[in-house]
Amino acid sequence: MGRLRSLLFDAAFYGGSVPIVCAAPLAALVGTGPLNAVVRTWLRWHRFCARHIMGIHTRIEGRQLAGPALYVAKHQSFFETFELTLLLDHPVVVMKRELADVPVWGRAAQAYGLIVVDREASGAALKRLIREARLARAAGRPVLIFAEGTRVAPGEAPPLRAGFAGLYKALDLPAVPIALDSARVWPRHGPKRPGTVTIRFADPIAPGRPRAEAEALAYAGINALEPAALPGSADTAPRSSPPSSER
Repeated sequence: MGRLRSLLFDAAFYGGSVPIVCAAPLAALVGTGPLNAVVRTWLRWHRFCARHIMGIHTRIEGRQLAGPALYVAKHQSFFETFELTLLLDHPVVVMKRELADVPVWGRAAQAYGLIVVDREASGAALKRLIREARLARAAGRPVLIFAEGTRVAPGEAPPLRAGFAGLYKALDLPAVPIALDSARVWPRHGPKRPGTVTIRFADPIAPGRPRAEAEALAYAGINALEPAALPGSADTAPRSSPPSSER
């Protein structure tokens, strides 16, 4: 049944994505408003297919900030790249270069405001990342980065890439760690299955903290749902569950 659901999801989502993705470059020629509308349509289509075909729902714990912030998230599956972009309402997302090379969609994605970064970021690439993120801050948009650099399996907690520390210092914004457990229902390999994905917004990290302290707080925050992966997990686990809502 799980494999059949996955096949139906792929057929519906990717089939429905074709006209939406093809419309994005045309919308970009008209202006940011129409392009944003196309992007939100795609994000909502993904949520609809995940919920009604796969039976995947989202439980939100904690709260996002009202103003601009740097969101640093765990990355376990394809699911959260769509869901977090929808939840955060028009964020600038730091993405790997390979996605920008996708024909048609890649150019529209950059017009939307996504920041392209190389996996092995050089000094010049990091400067470009910071420059574009500052433009997002000036426009009042939140910035979202998957600071581990790639998808990881449940229980894995690799060190943060340098991009988070650079953005945290340069943007002078509160940083909000986001923990999630999407790989339980949306594994990197194998069929997807029904269930609830928890997305937990941790307490914000105030701007201006020393790099080591900010990185330690961000690391603990994004791995809060993976306590077995953390050294001294009893000290880093939250003492109580934050407020939650189902979506």
